[in-house]
Amino acid sequence: MIPSAAGFLNRDFRIREQPGLTYRLHTEDQLVRGYTDGLDAVRQAVYKILMTERYEYVMYSWNYGIQLSGLLGKPVTYVCPELKRRISEALLMDDRISSVDQFEFDFPEKGVVHVMFTVHTIFGDMQAERKVNV
Repeated sequence: MIPSAAGFLNRDFRIREQPGLTYRLHTEDQLVRGYTDGLDAVRQAVYKILMTERYEYVMYSWNYGIQLSGLLGKPVTYVCPELKRRISEALLMDDRISSVDQFEFDFPEKGVVHVMFTVHTIFGDMQAERKVNV
């Protein structure tokens, strides 16, 4: 007799949202103290995603982080639209983030691109930024 799963998938399932409670990372003194949730947890997740090079660390999935290593030595006309795409792609992997827009680029010194943007989350909007050496 072969087991059947035909009726199993027809059942009603309830989807429960898990809390976003996570450890609180204090970037200024590089300590982990306490817990955080909501928009502050998403702000921390954005920071971690943008500071983690994709495909570099075994402990992270290949879907985590941002790939910036290929931008070194490329012209700024290529880097700016590519940064916009890569930042959006990296952050939209988090299901708490609905969209990323309002990109602004600044060039404070030669070989550095400073990008500022707005992240729209289920908890509200937030501003984020990242400096990239090119």
